[in-house]
Amino acid sequence: MPRYVALLRGVSPMNCSMSELKRSLEGAGFADVKTLLSSGNVAFTIARTLPAAVLQKRVEKAMKDGLGRSFATLVRPSAHLQQLIQADPFAEFDLPEGGKRIVTFLRNPGAVAEVELPISRHDACILTRVGSEVLSVYVPNEKGPVFMQLLEKTFGQDVTTRTWDTVTKCAQA
Repeated sequence: MPRYVALLRGVSPMNCSMSELKRSLEGAGFADVKTLLSSGNVAFTIARTLPAAVLQKRVEKAMKDGLGRSFATLVRPSAHLQQLIQADPFAEFDLPEGGKRIVTFLRNPGAVAEVELPISRHDACILTRVGSEVLSVYVPNEKGPVFMQLLEKTFGQDVTTRTWDTVTKCAQA
């Protein structure tokens, strides 16, 4: 049975209980549901392969029905995330010391215009786009999440972002 990961935008322990989220998805028929890191990452299994757009809507409906609210959801097959990790697309770049590797997931990749990359601002750099994902690196500093502003300015708000370490954990779930 195919395994998927739902990446929810804007989730934190303050606005969504992971145990309630898990129950909501289980109640909607998703199997082997596992939440990861209390930040809106949910791995699940379904009986047959379905398009990401269909699964995104089903996960959002499950949240609405079970939690009384939903979060924008992006779904990727676990196998896709595993292939991304194995390919290690960051390896071709000379990353700054202390740089945090970031993956931004595009909800509707076809609706996002191609842009010339890399784009840099302060200690943040959007390196490249690989299909439906965008790879970036930033060095944490006192200016805060400059990389998020740069990503949203470039790709809009119909995205969600995870660290490379989180993507790795999701791929293994």
